[in-house]
Amino acid sequence: MPTGFNLPFILSVAGALLTSAVVASVYVWPFVRAMPRHDALRLLVAFHAFRFLGMNFMVAGFVSPELNPDFASQVGWGDLIAATLALISMAALSWRWSVAIPIVWIFNVWGTLDLLNAYYMGATKILGPGLIGAGIYVPALYVPLLLVGHALIFMLLLRPGSEAQKS
Repeated sequence: MPTGFNLPFILSVAGALLTSAVVASVYVWPFVRAMPRHDALRLLVAFHAFRFLGMNFMVAGFVSPELNPDFASQVGWGDLIAATLALISMAALSWRWSVAIPIVWIFNVWGTLDLLNAYYMGATKILGPGLIGAGIYVPALYVPLLLVGHALIFMLLLRPGSEAQKS
């Protein structure tokens, strides 16, 4: 096994991803797909406005001082950009800006790629257990929830429907 391979952590992430997907398909998707598109998107995007939490990876004492600073920086700033784009998306959807849907696309693509990059960097740059310390809840619970949220947003963005449904 590679040095950084941690089966309990991988199973924890997989369990959180599976549970998030099941809860979303049973409870969230039926609710949001019945809503007007802008309202449903605004609701789903709002959850991502809390992505500023990734900045904690750059806080002394929150993670090990031995944590790769490139990883911490990419996670922190990537999440802050995603949170900012989420807030802009919420405003654009609320005020029905003509560019609201393109802004949501930009947010959703950025946010998804940022999370996937963080998992990739975590798998390749974090080689010792305990380096993310208290931040373990972020990749183990919060990121799977966010990834499922991104999937739901993509489903709404790609979903054909009447103009009334899109508004």
